[in-house]
Amino acid sequence: MSTQTTPSTPGATSGESAAPAAPPAKARSSRSRLTVRRFARNRLALAGLAILVLLFLAAYLGPLFDKWSYEQHDYLAFTSPPTADHWFGTTQSGQDLFALTMRGLQKSLVIGLLVGVLATLMAATAGAFSAYFSGWTDRVVMWVVDLLLVMPSFLILAVLSPLFRTSGWLIFVVLISVFSWMITGRVVRSMTMTLKDREFVKAAKYMGVPGPVIIFRHIVPNMASLLIIDSVIQVGGAVVFESTLSYFGFGIQPPDVSLGTVISLNETNATTYPWLFFFPAGFLVLIGLSVSFIGDGLRDALDPNSANAKAKWDKKADQADKAAQRTATTGIAPESAKVLNPS
Repeated sequence: MSTQTTPSTPGATSGESAAPAAPPAKARSSRSRLTVRRFARNRLALAGLAILVLLFLAAYLGPLFDKWSYEQHDYLAFTSPPTADHWFGTTQSGQDLFALTMRGLQKSLVIGLLVGVLATLMAATAGAFSAYFSGWTDRVVMWVVDLLLVMPSFLILAVLSPLFRTSGWLIFVVLISVFSWMITGRVVRSMTMTLKDREFVKAAKYMGVPGPVIIFRHIVPNMASLLIIDSVIQVGGAVVFESTLSYFGFGIQPPDVSLGTVISLNETNATTYPWLFFFPAGFLVLIGLSVSFIGDGLRDALDPNSANAKAKWDKKADQADKAAQRTATTGIAPESAKVLNPS
């Protein structure tokens, strides 16, 4: 006598046991949507992101609509105020200030982004390897960190800059990154000390997974929120640091320019010809503000326990976030949970 099997339904026992096995990609997608929704509720963060996007568009698309190049001189217009021909006016040598400012904005933004990524990568690698392998590796890395922290980075870069004048600005990016990762590296080391004793790390170690693979596959991803926020903050700091060095003549060298060099060239005319100073300085301030707003927004979005994030939540949005978080963790949608547990 044969027995017949009926298809399992969502409320059946077999369905109950199979429901939690949701695809990891779906859980990651739910977490990403949750983070984006939290970020979108922060108006200052959205404003900062919009400003940064507009700055990039202005830097790379603005020169296409300007008939002047940053290397050209208009010998019929010296220190001319903003006009239809020269949107930001001209310098003492007849250069178009709009073209100079956009070229400087390009260089400052690119340097800031590269330094932010490179410095965060160095901090994550050094801090995680130091804590995971401990022993002499930890002692050597921490000795390097302490040495770099006590060394006057500005003076060292000022001394080294003449040696790299002909090497291009990428060397300048590396030099700034070398002096920008130490504090984050210490934080990553402390977090790795805790994570390396977790069960999933021990399981990977017992299975014979190499240490570097464990670090980059299991430990570093668990610090993604910290590293994302740090890289954003590093961008703003790098832009200001680069502009400061260029202001004193130790950064980007002529004929190329950055916002720091444009400000330095025109600072003496700030009172008599204010447009020469306030246009490039204003863009530098906008970069700092936008990066600061984005960093605050990412902190609130990635950390649900943040006081600022809680202050912005209403009851309905809070319930939606909790449901999304539960779905991302267990893989069970709210509707499925009601079927499985009617009470």
